[in-house]
Amino acid sequence: MNELTCFKAYDIRGEVGISLNEEIVFRIGRAYAQWLKPHRVVVGGDARLTSTAFRQALSRGLMASGVDVIDIGMCGTEEVYFATQFLQADGGIQITASHNPAQYNGLKLVREKAIPIHGENGLLEIKCLAEQSDFPLALKHGRYHQYDSRPAWAEHMMSYLKYTPSRRLRIVVNSGHGAAGPALDALNTALTARGVSVEFIRLYHQPDGTFPADVPNPMLPENRQQTQQAVLRYQADFGVAWDGDFDRCFFFDEHGDFIESYYLVGLFARWFLRQQPGEAILLDPRLTWNTLDNIHTAGGRAIISRTGHAFIKARMRQEDALYGGEMRGHHYFRAFGYCDSGMIPLILMLQILDGAPLPFSHLLREAQARYPVSGEINLDVAQPEALLQRVAAHYVTLGGSRDDTDGMSVDFAQWRFNLRASNTEPLLRLNVESRSSPGLLKNKTHELLALIASYHFQEINHDGSNAL
Repeated sequence: MNELTCFKAYDIRGEVGISLNEEIVFRIGRAYAQWLKPHRVVVGGDARLTSTAFRQALSRGLMASGVDVIDIGMCGTEEVYFATQFLQADGGIQITASHNPAQYNGLKLVREKAIPIHGENGLLEIKCLAEQSDFPLALKHGRYHQYDSRPAWAEHMMSYLKYTPSRRLRIVVNSGHGAAGPALDALNTALTARGVSVEFIRLYHQPDGTFPADVPNPMLPENRQQTQQAVLRYQADFGVAWDGDFDRCFFFDEHGDFIESYYLVGLFARWFLRQQPGEAILLDPRLTWNTLDNIHTAGGRAIISRTGHAFIKARMRQEDALYGGEMRGHHYFRAFGYCDSGMIPLILMLQILDGAPLPFSHLLREAQARYPVSGEINLDVAQPEALLQRVAAHYVTLGGSRDDTDGMSVDFAQWRFNLRASNTEPLLRLNVESRSSPGLLKNKTHELLALIASYHFQEINHDGSNAL
């Protein structure tokens, strides 16, 4: 039995032809069906060159197991989440590798009500079944039909439009040749029908799985330049860029400056709580102070959850939270089945800016000054868990307050940090924030990096692992 290395903590992802191919995708379809025993499953795929073939292989695997397939075609991950709930299907599967390079692909699995399947609630069992590849003979062959769920999805998006904005905005929208372009066109049609006047300046709008403008990953600073330059060139009110399957979105102000998503979580929390005070809002532990301030000021209930979309969604359901946000561009909504959407934040921003006569940058200027952040720093280290514990012990002895909700957070009066092992890559991720002191932030970030490097090199000398 060959191990399938494409199975990760939250989803399935691998390099095409090396760890993932049509035969493996077919087996995953059979394994998913054997484990979940669904009657009807929604299937979709992003714009990657192999997504259509993988979607077809997945459908064959499901139908060979007696499952009826509802193929919604080329789409974003959130459209599979929506269709699974809208059509009351027993599950949904999106073919996507999100922001990975073009040679990768993968699958995101959900069950009924778009509840995610991950390593702690079934994904490992599906992996084992796919590896064994010993599937029972189905009593019947499943049926296949195509369905266009996008009009219903676009109509649902309009439920987040609480009123018709009067301010006409010019917005640069960068789809990165991913799946966002056609969905944005449907959204624009729905907005126009409701009298919303907005001008979209479209960049890399047509889906193209070769990604000629580079992989759609706005988290990489080098991939932000086109959006930044276009905002300035067209004198836009702001810009938005999406990753390949548009379950994450990233904003740029009128100066073309990239906005850390951390600050947007606080902004959206305040927006929702003005309408529904007292509700629960979720955030992740990597950066917290600004979001906590916004939630408490607006009369909400703050809940800090383990990082990762599967864990956030589970906690959202448990707490019946109104909204949740992560600092890496994921935003979750109760009215969207507690799922993440990369388009709802755009609709929210149309209304937030309509009620604020000042430019976009002014919305967040105070928060950015009050709580400066380091930005996420990725570290390739040997023995990350052991190193993490040593760093924690060092700062706790200096009087820091430790929290282990996810990785390790240590809070002091004027600064704090979170250090955690990535769930998807062999990295440690460091985030640092301070209270109104960029100098303190810079000093403490350098101090942490120096300490991590010294511990890391001690480990190198001991076991000969790769260098930092």
